[in-house]
Amino acid sequence: MIPTNDNSQQLQANAPLRPFQLVWLALAVFVVSAGYGALAPLLPTWLKQFMVDSDANELAKHVGYLSAAYSAGVLIGAPLWGIVSDRLGPIRVLLAGLVGYVLSVIALLRPDFLGVFGLYAMRWTTGFFVAAVIPVVSAIVARYTPPATRSRHFAWLGAMSLLGFLFGPAFNLFLERANPWILARGIQPWPVVNTVILASALLGAIIMVGLAAALPSDAAAEKTNKPIRSVSAEPSGPGILWLINATVMFVLAGFELGLVLEAGKNWSLQDISVMFAECSLVMLLIDGALFFTNLLDRVSPRKVLLVALVVAVAGLGLLAFDTSGEWRYIGVSLTSAGTGVALPTISFLAAGLSPSRLGATMGGLAATSGLGQTFGSALAGWLFSVSAISSFAWLAAPLVAIVSWLAVKPDESVISSLTEPVQVINKLHDESQP
Repeated sequence: MIPTNDNSQQLQANAPLRPFQLVWLALAVFVVSAGYGALAPLLPTWLKQFMVDSDANELAKHVGYLSAAYSAGVLIGAPLWGIVSDRLGPIRVLLAGLVGYVLSVIALLRPDFLGVFGLYAMRWTTGFFVAAVIPVVSAIVARYTPPATRSRHFAWLGAMSLLGFLFGPAFNLFLERANPWILARGIQPWPVVNTVILASALLGAIIMVGLAAALPSDAAAEKTNKPIRSVSAEPSGPGILWLINATVMFVLAGFELGLVLEAGKNWSLQDISVMFAECSLVMLLIDGALFFTNLLDRVSPRKVLLVALVVAVAGLGLLAFDTSGEWRYIGVSLTSAGTGVALPTISFLAAGLSPSRLGATMGGLAATSGLGQTFGSALAGWLFSVSAISSFAWLAAPLVAIVSWLAVKPDESVISSLTEPVQVINKLHDESQP
């Protein structure tokens, strides 16, 4: 929205984002996360409807490939959209991402028209445009948020993403329970997958319109809402954060796949379901704790990251030592808590970079997340096939390496330039203002 309309919501000069603007940005993250979480479990049943000649193995292969196509779209799109947002403005890129997301999702209503290769193209396209939403939202929040409240806002974005992933499967369950009730009243309900697709597209369109009305244009934002200056880092700073981020996501993906592969061996399917719910709830509680306590503003983020990684290593060690009784749940909780603290801390550190390259930095974080997740899942499949539960200990090795590096050489790392107390950041920010 260009702030020349008398009815428009204008930003005050040099003011941070307003609460209603943060709500719309967080809803954008929620919607794309919920869309993925709702559609992914339905892919096998959905494909079976128009691939009637394919057996179970063939369908499983296509489900895996479709998921990989989505991840590839995110991996390729995230750095590209980040660079474009730094050049053309993040708000314009965010709206373009939502437009592409809505169109690519609604096209799935006609899988018979698209064909198999068309489905792959649409899933890739959806991932490509989602990469213009989540990292760009993070860049906008980092760009126009004072350091004193930045950690709270990043924790909020993380919580909304987790809520989206939880909401998606819950929405599927609601639709399945509602269909018999609709049939009992003589109404023929839509297939669940079609309802999910339409709801995802509709919610995406609503968020797109809401953001267009709530946010100013990029030019107006630069004029009325100057970027909050932060402590700049050396050029290699983002690369180090990307490496740590990829490593944490590598371990998290391997850890989650390891839980799945233990089904039928040491744990039942019910145990696995409980553990995954435990993972999501622990991470959600962690984000809530970061939101309410402003921990990253009170304690050096480097120390928080160190402790978080040590906790994750302890959790993986417990799982490698014993997968029976209560120890397995303690191990799952510690691993989830450690990674749940580490990921938003990394995002917070990335937000301390120069505002002129926030888009590229956040895009790089999203890309390295996808890269780490892809390799983590692939390697974990092999690890757990040859060394069973001891693979949890092998997964801890990369985290041990990062902990050792951060603990032994903090003064020589670029991260140390980003982890000064918040009072120093605020002082530099105040001195940099005209």
